[in-house]
Amino acid sequence: MTRAASRTPVAGAPHRPEADGRGVAGVAARGSSTSRALLELARRAGGRAPGLVVALLIAAVATVAGHEVPIVGGPVFGIVLGALVAVVMPPRRVLRPGLEFASKPVLQASIVVLGATLSLQQVARVGGASLPVMLGTLAVALAGAWALGRLLGVRGDAQLLIGIGTGICGASAIAATQAVIKAKESQVAYAIGTIFTFNIAAVLVFPQLGHLLGLDPHAFGLWAGTAINDTSSVVAAGYAYGGDAGPYSVVVKLTRSLMLIPIVMALGLWVAHRTATAKPDAAPSGGSAVRGLPWTKIVPLFLVGFVVASALTSVGVIPSSWHPTLTLVGTFLITTALAGIGLSMRLADMRRAGARPLLLGAGLWVLVGASSLGLQALTGTL
Repeated sequence: MTRAASRTPVAGAPHRPEADGRGVAGVAARGSSTSRALLELARRAGGRAPGLVVALLIAAVATVAGHEVPIVGGPVFGIVLGALVAVVMPPRRVLRPGLEFASKPVLQASIVVLGATLSLQQVARVGGASLPVMLGTLAVALAGAWALGRLLGVRGDAQLLIGIGTGICGASAIAATQAVIKAKESQVAYAIGTIFTFNIAAVLVFPQLGHLLGLDPHAFGLWAGTAINDTSSVVAAGYAYGGDAGPYSVVVKLTRSLMLIPIVMALGLWVAHRTATAKPDAAPSGGSAVRGLPWTKIVPLFLVGFVVASALTSVGVIPSSWHPTLTLVGTFLITTALAGIGLSMRLADMRRAGARPLLLGAGLWVLVGASSLGLQALTGTL
């Protein structure tokens, strides 16, 4: 008998259950792992539900108010009502996961939804036309942070973080910059508190100023997209203004966010040079300061989603007949996100920034806003 034949089961031989046991155990283990994952997903969803429901309710009221007072708009009402509720009845700890979900993933989803209302040709045209104003305001923000920071005594990492946050995309730019320069948490808190304060002010002030100045929707969208810090505030101000200002401001803002890539790369080289000067033996290369940074810190995932949604519109997968509904859905998601941000507001966070960083933020806010309008006048886009 051959060796192969000796391994062939013989009829009537007793069955050995070891192999079947191992197979059943493996299936059971996989089933148990899947069950645990589903339970964890359900637990997280349940934890977010209370806060998200509150944000949705406030967004619904804000949407109705926005229809009644269109010059203000639903998104602005969302953040104002949320902030008022937070002052009168501070949200309990159980609401925090849902409010955080509303203010971040829901906002990012709204931008992707609104991307489906624009073609790539529109995105390229608007982004290209905004470059002169965008680069000019970025230069003003960085130079202004250096000059005003020296004047006010706000130096070092806080000065850099506030300048980049003002010039590019608010808290996202601060987070990416902090990951490279390794700033102290207190400096990051000062910068984010300052940026957050003027984000809220921009949502309330910019649409009213735009109407007073008689800006058309495209001029306002370019102004908001280049002069307001955070994406959420740009979206809120643009859609509160009405007309094409909303989608126009979103495209300008997302194009502006791409400026974070060369800035972070340059910071990596600067950190390497600074380290080499201080500690020659411990100096990293410029690339190593950036290499460990996740790509999603530099290019946000929702920006990729926005481009993909625009591409689907460009090739006809998303028909133009859907655009009005998508705009309504996207605007409601924005209002929900801003309600979550308003509910999460803490006056203590604003006070913690201190007077001098706030003065620096105020100075940069005025400088960038004025330079954006001035550059638009010079380039004939006003």
